[in-house]
Amino acid sequence: MASGAVLVPSRVRVWAGVRAVVALLIVAAIVTQAVVTIGGAVSDGRDVSTTIANFFSFFTILSNIAAVIALLWAAARFGLRRPRNPTSQALALTLASASTYMILTGIVYNALLRNIPLPQGTTVWWSNEVLHVIGPLFLLVDVLFAPWNRGLGWRAVLAVLGFPVLWVVYTLIRGPLVTNPLNGDPWWYPYPFLDPHSSTTGGYAGVAGYVVGIAVAISLTALGIVWTSRRRAR
Repeated sequence: MASGAVLVPSRVRVWAGVRAVVALLIVAAIVTQAVVTIGGAVSDGRDVSTTIANFFSFFTILSNIAAVIALLWAAARFGLRRPRNPTSQALALTLASASTYMILTGIVYNALLRNIPLPQGTTVWWSNEVLHVIGPLFLLVDVLFAPWNRGLGWRAVLAVLGFPVLWVVYTLIRGPLVTNPLNGDPWWYPYPFLDPHSSTTGGYAGVAGYVVGIAVAISLTALGIVWTSRRRAR
């Protein structure tokens, strides 16, 4: 056995395979929805570049991309029979971050957005369920039951919060600078709770309230995931 390499139990390698399958399912869901969304813009003569930028500005899409990266990285590392340093701190932090974002995506969608009508003919129903339900549920299961867990320090919570903060700043700055390709409004926000023009928020004060609430939810989710990792690592 090479120096630093360890023998991976078969159950860990089986879970690595499950992670890879779920990652590929998420990839298929993202690609399918992207093809339909961008294809619709082309056929209707809407601004394609703005449509693409908007598609990849949804936190759902970004969190699912993060999940794909984390799951495939973990699958590759744990799928080997004798990997070097299989439970690296970087991988553990990446999994914790992706899990936080995905679990929050599932909570927010099913609590706030589930009953909002989606554009008919432009939303792929199974893709929508994979991105908002199946993916988040699997990441929750992964946090609770994945074998060979590595504990994280409490500072990891701050690292997990970094990306959502940047995304909110990006969204609020970009929103009033983009013309909505669907209806021509001189603004575009990915979600009604971030749109100051929406009846959901009633202005920037309402947006601020939602942002604070989501920040608290992210913090609590990240704290729960780090606590779980530390407890399971014992």
